[in-house]
Amino acid sequence: MLTDSIGKRSEKIKNTVERGAVKKFAEAIGDNHPIFVCEETGQQSRYRTNIAPPTFPRVFDYGVIEGLNLPKKGLIHGEQLYHYERPLLVGEDVYCYQEVNDYYERNGKSGEMGFLQIKRYGEDADGHVIFTEEQVVIITEAVRKGMEV
Repeated sequence: MLTDSIGKRSEKIKNTVERGAVKKFAEAIGDNHPIFVCEETGQQSRYRTNIAPPTFPRVFDYGVIEGLNLPKKGLIHGEQLYHYERPLLVGEDVYCYQEVNDYYERNGKSGEMGFLQIKRYGEDADGHVIFTEEQVVIITEAVRKGMEV
């Protein structure tokens, strides 16, 4: 069904790690560690600024993968893994994009389900990878049938 999307990727989108957004995100996840929210702590740290919580890239725009037309609802969040080369620094620009790594189908108790593996990237202005995120999106049989219409 979505095997023709394997290998497709989006264009890079510039995102900024904004101080206010980092503070709101930290509050929302219940982690008000001073390295995320206290400017003085950030200035005194080895990074000389605050950093973002590890799951902060969830709020970034990764662009659109042409031809990958997933429904807005009915998808199941499978797993999600982050790998960092270094922390995200408050104030920096991050260039994000995503690509489809794989798609496969399996039979389950509620019918045939699709598993879409997407890898996301965040790079600095020089093209060095800051983080990668791997996620699995599960598409139930009911949602899959609706996509075929």
